[in-house]
Amino acid sequence: MCETPDSKTAGWAGWIDVPAEPAPAPGGAWTDLSHVLNPAMPNWDEDLEPHFPRTRSLPADPLNLTEIHMSCHSGTHVDAPIHFLAGGPAFHEIPLDRLYGSGVVWQIERGACEAIEAADFESQEPALEPGDMVLLDTGWADRPNEENYPSHPYLSADAAHWLVDHRVKLLGVDFGSPDAPRNAAVREGMAVFDFPVHHILLGRGVLIAENLRNVRALAGQRVDLMFLALNIEGSDGAPARVVARPAS
Repeated sequence: MCETPDSKTAGWAGWIDVPAEPAPAPGGAWTDLSHVLNPAMPNWDEDLEPHFPRTRSLPADPLNLTEIHMSCHSGTHVDAPIHFLAGGPAFHEIPLDRLYGSGVVWQIERGACEAIEAADFESQEPALEPGDMVLLDTGWADRPNEENYPSHPYLSADAAHWLVDHRVKLLGVDFGSPDAPRNAAVREGMAVFDFPVHHILLGRGVLIAENLRNVRALAGQRVDLMFLALNIEGSDGAPARVVARPAS
C-alpha cells in the first residue's frame, strides 16, 4: 500500500540561488522528451478532457484552424510556483534561465506507489552540480495509457529537501506528479492531501516538469535541456515542448 510523505508546508521563500547558466557548447542531436498534444496524452484534470477540434477546414474554408481545449497540467508541462503557493510567481514571472541549462538524467527504477528516497540520489552518476536540472527515468515514461499509470512512483519529503539543499533548479519526472498518487491518499483514508513535495520544491523556486517521455535514451548522461513552455500570463503551469541532447 502506498505511503505518503509527511512534511510541514511553507509559503514562497524566493528563488534558490544557483550559478549563472553558461552558454552551451555544441552537443549531439536533440531528443524530444514531450508527449504530443492529443486526447490520449496524460491528463490530470478529469473534468477537462483535452481536445483539439478543427474549426475551419480546407477546402470548404480558406484555411485550416485548430482550437486548443486543455488544462495547463495536461501532457508534458511545467509547474509554476503559484500552482501551490499564493505568493509565488506565475508562469510569465519565471526567469527564462530557469527553463534551460545543464542537467543530469538519473535512472532510478520504481514500481507502482514506490518511493524515491534521498539516499537514492547519493550514488547517482553523473555527479550533480549546483544549478543542474535533474530528470528521473523510473521506467514510467511509456505507461501513460496503462490502467496503473496513476499509481506512479513518487518522491519522499526527504528526497525533495535533498534536491533543494543541492541547489537543483528543476526536477523532471517521467510520470504525473512527484507527490504520492492521489489514489494512494484515498486508500489511506486521508481527507486532505497537501502535496508536500510540490510545496517543498516550488517554495524555493525548484520548478517541476511532469509526464516526460524518451528519457531512457539519455539515462546516465549529462545533458543540455530546454523546457520550451508557453508563456501564459498569470498561469500556474504551462504545456511544454521539452528537448534534450548529450552535453559536449
